[in-house]
Amino acid sequence: MRRLDGKVALITGAGQGVGLGIALAFVNEGASVVITGRDEARLHHAAGIIEDRGGKVIACTGDASRRESARQAVTAAVEAFGSLGILVNNAQARRSGVPFKEITEEDMELAFGSGPVATMLHMQEAFPHMKNGGGSVINFGSKMGMLPMPGIASYAAAKEAIRALTRSAAREWGKYGIRVNTLNPASLGDSGKAYFADRPAEFEKLCADVSLGYFGDAETDIGAAAIFLASDESRYVTGQTLNVDGGQLML
Repeated sequence: MRRLDGKVALITGAGQGVGLGIALAFVNEGASVVITGRDEARLHHAAGIIEDRGGKVIACTGDASRRESARQAVTAAVEAFGSLGILVNNAQARRSGVPFKEITEEDMELAFGSGPVATMLHMQEAFPHMKNGGGSVINFGSKMGMLPMPGIASYAAAKEAIRALTRSAAREWGKYGIRVNTLNPASLGDSGKAYFADRPAEFEKLCADVSLGYFGDAETDIGAAAIFLASDESRYVTGQTLNVDGGQLML
């Protein structure tokens, strides 16, 4: 029996990169998945990749920062597959490379709307479907919230807000058997790979900060960690931050 047989997962921001990698890892372990994203063409392409693996998938296009989109995605999961036991909040937008003194209200609204607000909305909409049978919520943070770097203050603040939401919900929802954890990944998405393809020296310097010397694969590395948090293997783990970064951040 596979570790996620019979489970239903909703994964936000799953049209590419880490979100898609987790969706593929989940279906390989028997889960049915609902994937969300703002780009309809990209999202349906991702759904095709999942179906080619033999996975059961529903694609829901929408803005994760809007309650109606969160509700639509949760409803789609329950109507298509009968339940919802796993929620992965991966969606996040940001504007990078902005010095602190130049951050605008719009930068903060973008980071917080697509990050902690979207995370909160999906958790609230999923809660009624988990409170009687338990579940696992996996929220995505970032080492950049814990390891200060120039030009990412709005993103870092949003990611730390997500970790705070994780701990608060873990404390409140434990009595329902709902586990809530944060996963901090180090993995290059499609855009990152494209950027560094012509910049090998920059990429080598970036990898030098990783103790294991490479960035994790979205499916086999980050996806494997997400499977652990989603499955009964982590049934006694909640309110925690799991750094899956090859040893960049050691606590």
